Parts: sequence; structure tokens; C-alpha cells
Amino acid sequence: MKLATLNNGHRDGQLVVVSRDLQHCVTIPQIAMTLQQLLDDWQQKAPQAEEIYQALNAGDVADAVAFEQQHCESPLPRAFHWADGSAYVNHVELVRKARNAEMPPSFWTDPLMYQGGSDAFIGPCAPIEVSSEDFGIDFEGEIAVITDDVAMGISAEKARERIRLVMLVNDVSLRGLIPNELGKGFGFYQSKPSSSFSPVAVTLDELSDHWNDARLHLPLLSTYNDVAFGKPNAGIDMTFDFGQLIAHAARTRPLGTGTIIGSGTVSNKQGTEYGTAISEGGVGYSCIAEIRMIETIRDGKPSTSFMRFGDRIRIEMLDPQGQSIFGAIDQQVVEYSYKA
Repeated sequence: MKLATLNNGHRDGQLVVVSRDLQHCVTIPQIAMTLQQLLDDWQQKAPQAEEIYQALNAGDVADAVAFEQQHCESPLPRAFHWADGSAYVNHVELVRKARNAEMPPSFWTDPLMYQGGSDAFIGPCAPIEVSSEDFGIDFEGEIAVITDDVAMGISAEKARERIRLVMLVNDVSLRGLIPNELGKGFGFYQSKPSSSFSPVAVTLDELSDHWNDARLHLPLLSTYNDVAFGKPNAGIDMTFDFGQLIAHAARTRPLGTGTIIGSGTVSNKQGTEYGTAISEGGVGYSCIAEIRMIETIRDGKPSTSFMRFGDRIRIEMLDPQGQSIFGAIDQQVVEYSYKA
């Protein structure tokens, strides 16, 4: 089943069921007005929504309308809990090297995770508003899951059973602000502004055998200013699967229905020790920080700048037939000015 949230002027938007080919959608107010309402009563309501989904795919829903991704909010426009892991340790190693920080051996056995702001996600086609280019604006292409209730102390194996939906993420980072924040010893805050998620969230059965071992085994495509930037496979070099990430988040507290857990930036080592650009025959990168670190290792300094006002990033995942699974995150960076 595929689900999305349309911007209807209300804070939590309007839940719609979306056809498999992303061409049509239909509201289901008789079942749930919002995605959070559907998640809160998943066992009873999801089968009802699934019936409508199957009818929609068969062309048997009379009140279906065209699905327009530009009118979407993130599937959950706000969430009770958003925690982002860093499951691709190659990425962790690279960005730490960029800060001249050594990587402890424990990072290969104990996931990194931070709790981000979840009260104001931005839509997948909404602009990324930043007040200064000096902040070091970067995109981060990731995978995320939405969970059901998760008990504190759950095992990784049991945690996999609590996954309800999968989607893509652009976890925007302000690289110029990160060193000073981490230097205080208290973690990210200002350096992690609002994230955005793919127009559509999908159930695991939609991913068929590409979802295996709590990993999504398909390339994540990043197109930066209309040039292919990254196509790493999200199932490769993922040190910690989503079951492990969920269990890590729930080690000392339960997680409520609608919790979002991110994978961290998708990163492959293919080509060289740390990865290779698409232009050089590799699978590229899912953020600018990685290519800057490769340039530093190779040339002694980075030559690729962080994002400027007017730059555009598109993040998408296609099935083997070339069909978009989640729709596309397609955003432009714009200058923010405070308006009272």
C-alpha cells in the first residue's frame, strides 16, 4: 500500500491512498483523516485502506483524482519522535576525517543516533530555507521507517516486526555549524534544521524481495543541479539494519506509534577505499560532505562547494522497471528572511 499526505491548509494535512504507479489518489475520511490516525489504529484500519488501494490500482474507485506530488506534505508533516541513525559507517568515517576526528572502534558495533526536530518537517517539493550560505548547506539522502509502538528493551529481531512504513529522507545539514556544536559535547541542534521526506510512504510488501534483512536493496538516486550525483545501493555497506537501529533507540525508553527512524546517509565504498564519483565510474555519494572529503584526501583540499541559493537536489528510488517507488524529493535552496 502507498500513502501520502496532501497539503489542505491544516497542520497534519489530508491522508490519501496513492496508486502503485503514483498516478491517482483518493481520500479515505471514513477510515482516517491523517496518517497518524491510521497508524494509531493500524490493525483495524490498515486492512480497510488496503482494500481501497487494491480497488484504486484496478481502476475501480470512482472518486479518484490525479496524484500531484508538488501538493504533498511529508507523509507525517509532524511526528512525535524522529531519530536519525548513522548505519553506513563509511559515511561516519569520512565526515569525522573532515573534522580531523578519529573514529573509535566501537562505532562498528554501537550505532550513532541523534534525536532531531520533528515538529515542523517540510514538504518534499518545498524550498529549503536557510538564512546564510556560510552555514555550509548540505543534503543527505537516506531511508527511513515509521514504527508501530515499540517496547523498551526490544530485541533487534522483534523490532523488525514493528516497522509499518518506509520512505526516503533529505536530512538537511548545516556543516559549518556542526564542529562548534559538537565541540560543546552536547550534540546537534542548530546544525540540523527541518528534514523532508518522500511524497509517498509504502508498506513492506510493496518492496517485494528488495526488502531483505531489514534493509532496502535498491539504489538511492541523488541528482544535484540536474547532474547525477549518487546512486549507492541502500542495502550495501549498511552496518546496522533497521531492526538494530530501532532496538538502539528503544534501549532505555519505549517508542510511540509514528516514530520515524532514519538510516543515516546512504554510502557505498565501491571503487576506492571510501567510494568513487559517478563521473569516475563509481556510484557517487548521497551528500556533498563525502565528495569534499575524497577531494581532501586526494588533493589536499576540497574543491566542491556546499549548496548555494538556487541549487536544487532531487532524491528518488526506482524499481527495476524504472518506476518511482516513493515519488521524488525535489527541493531548491532559497534565502530565508524572518518576517514577523
